[in-house]
Amino acid sequence: SSGINAEYGHYFKQINLRMKLLTHNMMKSHCKGVVNGFPLKLSSTQVEVKEVEFNADFITRMLERLEWGALVEAASQLGVADGLPEMVPSSGKEAEEEEDVLRKIHHVLLEVEITEGELECPETGRKFPIKNGIPDMRLNEDE
Repeated sequence: SSGINAEYGHYFKQINLRMKLLTHNMMKSHCKGVVNGFPLKLSSTQVEVKEVEFNADFITRMLERLEWGALVEAASQLGVADGLPEMVPSSGKEAEEEEDVLRKIHHVLLEVEITEGELECPETGRKFPIKNGIPDMRLNEDE
């Protein structure tokens, strides 16, 4: 992961730290007694789409790090799964077709921003608010 950060640091700055499906794909609940806590159920009351520069190499490298099923499910929950393959794309397709798929994945991962909503622990049902694009995963002392 430090290699990705070093190589794409300038790209991460452009993306910003708002709640995106890339972020969601790497989050889990840490409530007491939770065994897995992934994937968090995502619901939104406000979603924005913000253009981010396309970087095919970045998206390709992120594919192996993603929990694909969780990404497709979250994209479906937000109504942005159109054109997203059900299975992780494999390389070897025609370059033009592959770029089209990578652009769809890029859009879902990086351009869809959840500005208001909540995340829900799949095991406890505990809800974590998302306000102004920032998820609040803080726990109470007894959690």
